[in-house]
Amino acid sequence: MTRLTGRALRVTVYIGENDTWHHRPLYAEIVHRARAAGLAGASVFRGVEGFGASSMIHTSRLLSLSEDLPVAVVIVDTEERVRAFLPQLDELVGEGLVTLDDCEVIRYVGRTDSPGETDSKGKK
Repeated sequence: MTRLTGRALRVTVYIGENDTWHHRPLYAEIVHRARAAGLAGASVFRGVEGFGASSMIHTSRLLSLSEDLPVAVVIVDTEERVRAFLPQLDELVGEGLVTLDDCEVIRYVGRTDSPGETDSKGKK
């Protein structure tokens, strides 16, 4: 498991839910490549409403426009590892926005027990 505390870099990729890479959702391709690159973690967040460079509003409130909701892929790791991953994002993201933010990791702990078992503190 990757150990991560202290100063880090957060990359956020804003894309559309329907964006694809070789017939696969683009957000899934980014997450799988981040994992293959050994990054600490990646999460995908689906937006309820938003707009981008095209200025077209996408919202879940209108059935006709709910087909391509905004999606944010967030990855946090050391600056060196995130910057090494940026060329892959450059290859993948044709339309969208990629941002970098400095952040501080306070706690990064993964599961160490088998599913269903409790840890030493009695938590699942």
